Amino acid sequence: MMLFDRRRRQSPPLFLLLIVPLAFPACGGPDTAGANSGLTCVDDSPDCVDRRQKTLRSLVDDKDRAWIAAHPPPEAYASGVRLFALKNKKKELTCDELARGRDEADRAPGVLRGPEASNLTPAQKSRGILLASEVSRELGAEIKRRCKKA
Repeated sequence: MMLFDRRRRQSPPLFLLLIVPLAFPACGGPDTAGANSGLTCVDDSPDCVDRRQKTLRSLVDDKDRAWIAAHPPPEAYASGVRLFALKNKKKELTCDELARGRDEADRAPGVLRGPEASNLTPAQKSRGILLASEVSRELGAEIKRRCKKA
C-alpha cells in the first residue's frame, strides 16, 4: 500500500512528457490541426504567422475549393486566412463561390462583434472587420463585372 502511495505522488515518467504531445497533436505543437491550423491562430507569434501562411497556401492551392462552403469559426475571421484566400482567388471563383465568399465577408463583422468572439482582443476584431469589408467590396465588384443577375 505504501509503495502504491509513493508512486502516485511521483511525477510522470519523462518519456510520457515527450511522447504524449506527439500522440495528441491537437493539444499543441507546430502543426496543431494540420493544414487548417492557421484558421484559428490569431496571435502574432512567429509560429502562428507561419501556420497562417501555410493554411493560406493550402486554401489557395486547393483545386476543388470545398473550403468555401465550410462554416468558419469566429477566429477564422480574425486570422484573415479565409478572407485573404477569397481575395486572392476572386478571378478564378465561380459566381456561386463569389456570392458565398461575399456573404461570408458580410457576416464576419457581426460575428466578430458578437458573443462568440469574446475570446478575441479588440485589435484582432478590428483587423478582421476591416479586412472583411475590403474583401466584400472586392468580391462584390467581381460579381458585378462577371456575373449576371438572375
